[in-house]
Amino acid sequence: MKRRHFVKLSAGSVVLPMVLQNCMFHDRDGNVGIVDTGFDMPLPLPEEAGASLDLSPGSQRTSILEGKTTSTFAYRSNILGPTIRAFRGEMLTASVQNALSEPTNVHWHGLKVPANMDGNPVDIVKAGESFQYSFPIDQRAGTHWYHPHPHGATARQVHNGLAGILIINDDEELALGLPAGDFEVPLVIQDKRLKAGKLVYDPSMMETMTGYFGQTITVNGVASPFHEAQGRWYRLRILNGSTARVYNLALSPNLGMKIIGSDGGLLGAPEDVNEVLLGPGERLDVLVDFSAEPVGSEVYLESKKFNGGSSQGAESFKIMKFIIGASTGDTFQPPGSLSVIDKIPENQATKVRNFEINRMGMMGSGAMHTFNGKSYKRGRVDETVKAGVTEIWEFDNAGDEIHPIHIHAVQFQILSRTGGRNGIIPSEKGWKDTVLILPKEKVRLIMTFPDTPGEFVFHCHNLEHEDDGMMLNFEIV
Repeated sequence: MKRRHFVKLSAGSVVLPMVLQNCMFHDRDGNVGIVDTGFDMPLPLPEEAGASLDLSPGSQRTSILEGKTTSTFAYRSNILGPTIRAFRGEMLTASVQNALSEPTNVHWHGLKVPANMDGNPVDIVKAGESFQYSFPIDQRAGTHWYHPHPHGATARQVHNGLAGILIINDDEELALGLPAGDFEVPLVIQDKRLKAGKLVYDPSMMETMTGYFGQTITVNGVASPFHEAQGRWYRLRILNGSTARVYNLALSPNLGMKIIGSDGGLLGAPEDVNEVLLGPGERLDVLVDFSAEPVGSEVYLESKKFNGGSSQGAESFKIMKFIIGASTGDTFQPPGSLSVIDKIPENQATKVRNFEINRMGMMGSGAMHTFNGKSYKRGRVDETVKAGVTEIWEFDNAGDEIHPIHIHAVQFQILSRTGGRNGIIPSEKGWKDTVLILPKEKVRLIMTFPDTPGEFVFHCHNLEHEDDGMMLNFEIV
């Protein structure tokens, strides 16, 4: 039986006429509640591909809901692209043939690649044309992803199906003997807006301000799936592939998780949590022990309420279900240490850059969200950094909206968070490329820029914000 959870959201302090504030946080059907579909569809696992592969973004018919098909985008034959597995030191070669009727490209989110391979918004593949991405994998093991990045169309193309996980392995990670094979499960969590079973992406002006929220939560492309799990340890590689929705992930009833990695790979040691926030674009690598759960019992991956300002966080909901089977006599025990995270000393930074996250109060005046009052402009270099140099970047979110900030070309470390949660959470203790900044929070990041000259971008990974212009260019020289 379907259950609908309704949410009443306040308009906050947006400086807009009251008539606009009154409709600001409601979709065209008058609600933003989550609908679960009974957890009766099995969890699909995307096909796997190696470091040499073909991608053909195009249109497909896909079953998001049981018994119904809808038009989606796809890199191959399904709504999500293949899970790419590559080993450190390999060359990744992806031949892209654009079968869409519009331009697209591929951004390798989290990977350190040359500027002309990064999927910059200016480097597009036109409809009917092709491009070959080729670059060496020269970074530690981690869970990354790939998705389109054409300016003004990124959110729609991701929402409609263009996304996939990319896993890098290396000798250090393999030596840990972590759960693998059937016991290593990739989970791509996305919310979709469906009307009469059909996938739609049509944000209003107000939804461009807040983000476009779907009422149906999908995992690996299907709504509210289930997965049959044995009574043993599992490794879950989780990607928040939503355009705007933040999840406060937990396992019910009261089953904890061990975080072993985040955006940039393994943490120094496992971190025990009962819940953890995951913003758009962020990844989480966790270990879960099902061995103490009774055979036939059900464990739900859910999102719990959190203080996310005026636009989200007021609702808890279930995402997917695990049905627990018999114990397998698994002898795995989580290691006490995982890797060495060399902290970048603050005194190594040669420059501090400050970015104020601004919100425009009037319509028709350009982007609704900006950095230091500036919005994206093709060809304009907003910041210039030197290759090999370490800098501190500070982002100040004084408003009442959520902004996940993603910086291309680098992995960074979080030095501090003041205001809001007022600290660094367990999943942020390693290397990151995306940081979730809640209302009234200020974060300080430290990073060393690679020896790869060229133009890159940094932006909000609320993709509605990004498409609206919350993105700037920086050049490594």
